[in-house]
Amino acid sequence: MYKKSAQGWLKHWDFILMDVVCLQIAFVIAYLSRLGIRNPYNDQLYRNQAIVLIFCQVFVAFFGQTFRDILRRGYYVEFIKTVKHVCAVMLLDMLYMFMTQQSVSYSRLTFIITAAVYFILAYAQRVAWKAFLVKRGKGTAGKRSMVVITVWDTARDVLKRLDINPYDGFAVTGIALLDKNLTGQYIRGVPVVGDAKSIKDYVCREWVDEVFVSIPDDAEYPKSLVDAFILMGVTVHMTLSEIDKVSAGKQHVEKMGDYTVLTTSINMTTPKQLLWKRLIDIMGGLAGCLLTGILFIFVAPAIYIKSPGPIFFSQIRIGKNGRKFKIYKFRSMYMDAEERKKELMEQNKVKDGFMFKMDFDPRIIGSEKLDKNGNPKGIGNFIRKTSIDEFPQFWNVLKGDMSLVGTRPPTVDEWEKYDLHHRARMAIKPGITGMWQVSGRSDITDFEEVVRLDTEYIENWSIGLDIKILGKTVLTVLHNDGAM
Repeated sequence: MYKKSAQGWLKHWDFILMDVVCLQIAFVIAYLSRLGIRNPYNDQLYRNQAIVLIFCQVFVAFFGQTFRDILRRGYYVEFIKTVKHVCAVMLLDMLYMFMTQQSVSYSRLTFIITAAVYFILAYAQRVAWKAFLVKRGKGTAGKRSMVVITVWDTARDVLKRLDINPYDGFAVTGIALLDKNLTGQYIRGVPVVGDAKSIKDYVCREWVDEVFVSIPDDAEYPKSLVDAFILMGVTVHMTLSEIDKVSAGKQHVEKMGDYTVLTTSINMTTPKQLLWKRLIDIMGGLAGCLLTGILFIFVAPAIYIKSPGPIFFSQIRIGKNGRKFKIYKFRSMYMDAEERKKELMEQNKVKDGFMFKMDFDPRIIGSEKLDKNGNPKGIGNFIRKTSIDEFPQFWNVLKGDMSLVGTRPPTVDEWEKYDLHHRARMAIKPGITGMWQVSGRSDITDFEEVVRLDTEYIENWSIGLDIKILGKTVLTVLHNDGAM
């Protein structure tokens, strides 16, 4: 799922937080210069104003999208944007004082000095922080891994034009030449990672968020290759001269480096939608981590007594667009579970090994203990049935590796077996729960159905859909169906 991340709200929390600090410093300076050396936060009227100013600043930043495109703006544009932002914040604060009838008691000179100092500090910190990011070579680079597809004659020029803006939110991690096989060599410091035959497999197996396609008019357009990227759920950027050759996906026009491009993706989201999703994840992550701590008190001794060893299980999983991360769970299996998995693959209910599921898994702690109906009732079976083993993943959600709702993160060996269309399910962050889990986790053994449901979720994603899935997950877990 493509994110307008180079311009998005979420990418600029550093600017927003520093802007809040600048506003508070301006407020304190104005108070001290007008009313003397006293603590402004001890005065109830001014203390309330300090809090209101923060809300006004955040409100304007969010709804006015003040920080959108901030990393692309020059000095003059930044000056104008800062003036507009400061005016909007102070006018909103003035409206609050008028509505609450506090304008008579509040010093007008303090208000004016606050606005003036706020503007100076805000503009200075924005310019200085952007200069610092350039010096450190960071910007938002490294957040999105992008591979360039072009030909030998234009390769250097394409890389140069993409590098024209140091603030862009992507990092060119590889380049593929359609007319030469120079795999393993470097062009302007960028590794050549494939050619016309191998690049499709490379994108499918490696961490690649986006692909940039720039083909000269006299070269053959790689339509089948681009269609394959779109099928994989990878965001594709194309120069506008090739706009009529794109056959699928949701599209919009944007700026990348020195290019104006048509961007095609499996879905599009706005910065506001991303903000709400991340806020829900943070709140859910905090609550989940608290519950995990409480559960640890009871679960840890039960696990250790039956199977001495680490209480938590960690494993490398594949996240959004192939990015690897370490997932955490309460350990529900014996210590040699991974080794024994190879011996049990013949009993896997999911064909072709894209996932691993079996009815009675002997690797689960205490699975040799049966109830009167012959079903396993060990501690491992209990925490898996009730989804308690999943709770440490709330830490992954809080870190940003996962989301509350998404797709199941595959293991490395599962990922390596994926066909092109399977990769589309990893176009978003993996989640603790998701569409196919609440559609009957225990009943679905066809991986193609899992892919269909996950792709359907990505294509139709909305905050409302996430809330609906979360609600179904809670109901399913309460009925002990293990939906997470």
